[in-house]
Amino acid sequence: MPRRPMHMTGTDGAALRAALRELRTELGVPGEFPAAVLAEAERAAHAPRLPEVDATDLPLFTIDPPTSRDLDQAMHLAKRPTGSGNGNSGAGYRVHYAIADVAAFVTPGGALDAEAQRRVTTLYFPDGKVPLHPAVLSEGAASLLPGQTRPALLWRFDLDSAGRVETTDVRRALVRSRARLDYAGVQRAIDSGTAEEPLALLREIGRLRETLEQERGGISLNVPEQEIVARDGSYTLAYRAPLPADGWNAQISLMAGMAAAELMLAAGTGILRTLPSAPDGAVGRLRRTAAALRIDWPHHVPYAELVRSLDPHLPAHAAFLQECTALLRGAGYTVFTGGRAPDPLLHAAVAAPYAHCTAPLRRLVDRYAGELCVAAVAGVEPPAWTLEALDALPQRMAEGSRLANTAERECVDLVEAALLKDHVGETFEATVIDVKDHEPQVGTVHLEEPAVVGRVESPSARLPLGDRIRVRLTQADPGRAKVLFAPA
Repeated sequence: MPRRPMHMTGTDGAALRAALRELRTELGVPGEFPAAVLAEAERAAHAPRLPEVDATDLPLFTIDPPTSRDLDQAMHLAKRPTGSGNGNSGAGYRVHYAIADVAAFVTPGGALDAEAQRRVTTLYFPDGKVPLHPAVLSEGAASLLPGQTRPALLWRFDLDSAGRVETTDVRRALVRSRARLDYAGVQRAIDSGTAEEPLALLREIGRLRETLEQERGGISLNVPEQEIVARDGSYTLAYRAPLPADGWNAQISLMAGMAAAELMLAAGTGILRTLPSAPDGAVGRLRRTAAALRIDWPHHVPYAELVRSLDPHLPAHAAFLQECTALLRGAGYTVFTGGRAPDPLLHAAVAAPYAHCTAPLRRLVDRYAGELCVAAVAGVEPPAWTLEALDALPQRMAEGSRLANTAERECVDLVEAALLKDHVGETFEATVIDVKDHEPQVGTVHLEEPAVVGRVESPSARLPLGDRIRVRLTQADPGRAKVLFAPA
């Protein structure tokens, strides 16, 4: 979705950076790591606890944004021959999925661990991130960088010819990634037919897993993302429509998260990522929204099937997909111990039990889920440090998630205001993507140029959901007043 970005001047960039510093203070964002934490991280980087299993012969590869250095996951995909000894006479696939082993570097109860408990998650700002762990680990010794031997939790999935998981294994192993890929490059290589088999299979397996997701009633929303882009010491905004490769890669992560949930449930102890079903009336509201947007939604067509048929590049479809995100609110974490059945159990969007376990460099809970899974496969009791921290994890993760969501939202608001502060009074083409139920004069508009999503308030008339309208910018002041529009 190409856009012509609106640039800020250098002065605007400096003012925005000052506003971002103020935002960090206002939100209570952690600052520099304490000296004791940095010292412990340095020691751990040079002396991690290494596993006995050596799997460095696996030609793993990573797929991440081009500038990322905190690489949590690496994979290798292969076909399994007919009659592979797993009770399956047909051909299938073998997926190796390596996850950075943060526990190899963090001593429970130490300064590094205590700081991670305080930070909970990596926070992202336009002028830099606030990492969960010091960079010597998150972007160095613990990251699955190419050409480096690293301790990892190595998952192995044997799939049948339809992509269903037949067997799961996870254990500690030394791994070595061979290549660092990005989504755009992966998409080009697969589309052009130049990808070697381990990468080309990402599309094949990803599509099979997407079909299975559809069969169980799961849903992945393909909503264009509003991104902050750093450029020449300043910042601008752009829209990014996810590539098919994003979805295929996400299916591998989802598969691991579902397998982790199954392992922990079988062992009777664990922590799940859960999402309740949509509240009463939510789907009915979406049907009314679809009608307003002139999207055909026959009554016999399930919600998930409709969503898969939409094109996020079409304004009306993008508006509807944005409305669909309301059904994904309310996610949390559920702890269970002693073999008791967790309540809630399912993640409504995944349509299955699910756990966060694939991003331990950036999210605290994943270190615990990974450790519980290794213990479950080995048939041993989990380490005491995992059990001691379980009950407190849901609240800690909830607070960390709220802070991360607030920081992301406020950063976008700041950049939008900085981009538009010299354009108050001007008019723009926009699409109305949201209208409040009980206040139909208030809603949200999506501008194509610049890439802004902002609040719109009409003095009297009801806003036309899904329609293209002209809007006038009425306020934009970074750090003081968020962007606000009115119908022109």
